[in-house]
Amino acid sequence: MSFLRLYARVLGLLAAERRLAIVLALANVAVAGLQFLEPVMFGRVIDVLTTREGAAIWAETLPLLALWGAIGLGGIAANILVALHADRLAHRRRLAAMARYFEHVLALPASFHIETHSGTLIKVMLTGADSLFGLWLGFLREHLATFVALVILIPLALWLNWRLALLLIVLACIFAVLAVVVIGRTHRSQEAVNAYHSELAARAGDALSNVMLIQSYVRLALEAKQLADLMQRLLQAQFPVLNWWATVVVLTRAASTITVLLIFVLGAWLKTQGLASVGEIVSFMGFATMLIARLEQAMNFVSSLFFEAPVLTEYFKTLDERSLVNEKPGAATLVKVKGDVAFEHVTFAYETSRAAVEDLSFAAPAGATVALVGSTGAGKTTAMGLLHRLWDPTSGRITVDGADIRDYTLDSLRRNIGVVFQESALFHRSIADNLRVGKPDATMEELTQAARLAEAHDFILRQPQGYDTLVGERGATLSGGERQRLAIARALLKNPPILILDEATSALDTLTEARVQQALKALMKGRTTFVIAHRLSTIREADLILVLDHGRIVERGRFSELVQSDGPFARLVSVQGGLGGPPPVTQPG
Repeated sequence: MSFLRLYARVLGLLAAERRLAIVLALANVAVAGLQFLEPVMFGRVIDVLTTREGAAIWAETLPLLALWGAIGLGGIAANILVALHADRLAHRRRLAAMARYFEHVLALPASFHIETHSGTLIKVMLTGADSLFGLWLGFLREHLATFVALVILIPLALWLNWRLALLLIVLACIFAVLAVVVIGRTHRSQEAVNAYHSELAARAGDALSNVMLIQSYVRLALEAKQLADLMQRLLQAQFPVLNWWATVVVLTRAASTITVLLIFVLGAWLKTQGLASVGEIVSFMGFATMLIARLEQAMNFVSSLFFEAPVLTEYFKTLDERSLVNEKPGAATLVKVKGDVAFEHVTFAYETSRAAVEDLSFAAPAGATVALVGSTGAGKTTAMGLLHRLWDPTSGRITVDGADIRDYTLDSLRRNIGVVFQESALFHRSIADNLRVGKPDATMEELTQAARLAEAHDFILRQPQGYDTLVGERGATLSGGERQRLAIARALLKNPPILILDEATSALDTLTEARVQQALKALMKGRTTFVIAHRLSTIREADLILVLDHGRIVERGRFSELVQSDGPFARLVSVQGGLGGPPPVTQPG
């Protein structure tokens, strides 16, 4: 993305408050425009003082001073407007940019999050928003005014004295050439620096989220060393870039100083030749000082945009990511769900040649329980992900109550499907907040009822603050069984017409599992339920069992029928001890 296109996109994010942004930008231009007049007024006063005598001095000076004062007051008023509102506008838009990024990332598909580390996403959000804030503030305070000043000052300088103006034009060319050369030599290096920053955020986030693993395997020193090595590589990439821009600062300052000295020398010579008055020289020095200041501001802008460009490119790249699961225009809202679910020749492949599920066809009447079994990687979880549209089928279709689920809005579809995942996901919030995920307005009575059904109420009361107890990041303060019972309670509270139980009781002990199975049995009554299970004892009463292998259904039927058929399911039952439990323990011979 080119600098100009990137900057235009940054300014485009001000569109929500465009009127205020335009007013502030124009106020800043007015400040710059009024400043142009000050050297002119100063030069006129000097000429009056050096060429007039007696009362004529006051007669000509007082109107000039009055006009000068009015110009100053106008500049003060414009400055007050910018000072009061520029920072507030930039802060509001910064938070809005963070919110937009946050909402967009949460809506992106699972495939994006699998490939992108959460630490990197957070880094991009924070650094991107900070970069936007700085550029917006610069635009409202000086960028536009600087551009206008450069456009106006040089022609004005040429009009005042073209001989002196040539020096300023040479200076401007030096600034421009230095900027182009340095950007050309360093932009790849700065992109590498930003990549190191992203890797640093990802590695640090990875380590913090696996701190128990690091401590138990005594990897603290190694992780710290690897992070330090990465930081060293970052500095090795950053320092050459900084050296180039430091050289630019030195050279531009030197060029500015030499230019001012040459203006004095040339101005004095022109005065001796009668080609310039003292007032013109004074005015021109004011212009030169202003122009040099604006050129330095322009160089600072180019420098800041250069350093922020990789960060902003990363920010906009994430915003440009699009979900493969999109709503149709005018999608219907799914209400009054009966619960008839059907897969019709459904095939789905990730970004690989092999299909994760292939030609799946089965029907689940309303209220039926369908179990999906098979070895790891057979496609069970993928098939259920297709049902609540984590992905869309490559071919075929899935229907609810006879209509393709792609004809419904995503929110209404997912609102009618409850999922208990194999790995219970919990927020670093209170137990009550975690239970209310699917029903934010649930009462305390509803919370406790759901928790009792999930065999979670008693252990919740044993927590320091009961239902108000924070569960730690990813529920770290709870055992696996406790986390899973909270997940079941959360699904019970949501009370959806369609359920997906992905190894919902895998982390429970035998006694608790038996109690939770009774609660789930009551919940499943009259609801369409899909059960993914490795413990075959948990699906004995399923209305339909689908045996998957490499994404295909290789066997289907009820428990007793499949056991008697002596097929793949019967062999799975045999491996688990004949009753769907764990295999028997044998003593060595």
